[in-house]
Amino acid sequence: MRVVYATDLSEASHAAVRTQPCLECLQRIGVTEVHLVTVVAADMHYGMPGFDFAKTKKQLLQGQKKVFEDAGFDVETHVVRGTPHRRINGVAEAVHADMIIVGSRGQSPLRDRVIGSTARNIARTSVRPLLLQRITKDGEEYEVARKYLFRDIMFATDFSENANQAFEQVKRIRNATQKVTLLHILPRYELGEDADRARKEAKDKLQSHAETLEQWNIETKIIIREGEPITEILAVEEEVSPTLTVIGSRGKSRLRRLLLGGTSERIVGRAKGNVLLVPPQSR
Repeated sequence: MRVVYATDLSEASHAAVRTQPCLECLQRIGVTEVHLVTVVAADMHYGMPGFDFAKTKKQLLQGQKKVFEDAGFDVETHVVRGTPHRRINGVAEAVHADMIIVGSRGQSPLRDRVIGSTARNIARTSVRPLLLQRITKDGEEYEVARKYLFRDIMFATDFSENANQAFEQVKRIRNATQKVTLLHILPRYELGEDADRARKEAKDKLQSHAETLEQWNIETKIIIREGEPITEILAVEEEVSPTLTVIGSRGKSRLRRLLLGGTSERIVGRAKGNVLLVPPQSR
């Protein structure tokens, strides 16, 4: 399995790379090859003070490369120039990556609730699964919010085709998973006289997912809520504190895919833990 690991070479990204449990989780799901990517902004050009940005970044990248190599990964580094999300997606396509990993952090109490522009733009445009690794700051030190990336998963599904693809991704990372919370939200505005039937159908579908996971000795829990999907998903995440929330991003058109969709984008931006976003027609 091959991943693209996007880094801005900041202290926050160094903290994420140095977290051994996260590296062990990547190994457990079969990752053997890591492509470290950092981007030189397009407006950085020769003639500016310290103009050899590519050389400087490549030198800084060697430290992170060594961490991955010491953990047993095959590593390639890429220093590219341009718009960050376009170049990161471009490298992922070129190397046929199975997943893109991006750190997400806030710079202030307000921005702690909002993902950075690069992560947001990758989420909107990537055709490959995107893992947003949440990074927090404790005093002067950065650390990952949830160290064991795939140990305790919350899978939120609306039973759409894309949600089914997202469940396939849950199955692929099962070797690093001990527990899965299966979640479905019944929007109250859609419930009517058939509410009881809708509840039963949702329970039956979640039970089918549970049976699939339990054959691999993964502990499962089923939760069905009624209400506004975003509010309820975030509330359940707060209650069960998963290390990873998995959600599909639906798109019925190219424009819809670029906009990512209200539910998935707000979950990505406001979840407290890591988020794995599975786009339509991902591998």
